[in-house]
Amino acid sequence: MSELVFASPEEAEEAFYHAFKTANLEAMMHVWLNADYIECIHPMSHRLMGINAIQESWQAIFSNSTEIQFETVESRQLKHNDLAIHVVNEKLKIKGNLYTQILTTNIYENTAHGWHIILHHASPAPQQITRTPPPTVH
Repeated sequence: MSELVFASPEEAEEAFYHAFKTANLEAMMHVWLNADYIECIHPMSHRLMGINAIQESWQAIFSNSTEIQFETVESRQLKHNDLAIHVVNEKLKIKGNLYTQILTTNIYENTAHGWHIILHHASPAPQQITRTPPPTVH
């Protein structure tokens, strides 16, 4: 799956979030390293291991009719040798009126084929869910 070469973990992360925003499964899977040890934990979900389980999960997310919009509002990055850890604060808008913040850890590995994601772990931030108040009808 990892046919594209990303020159930096930042470039891989940009491709990851672009694929997420555009619901592009093929682009998403190019960001992931094709290795047995990769893992993905979506918010409030089970631990997924390996490329096939991860691909199936993104396919289900992208085929879901629920409209999800988001932006990354903060990121901290640590890079050491061939690993980079990005802790990202995502602000999600679901179905136009439900807002939540997700705390995400993305880990990237540098291989002979460039930087690719090896772990995506996303969890809801505590007490961050709010609803847009309904319009007043009188």
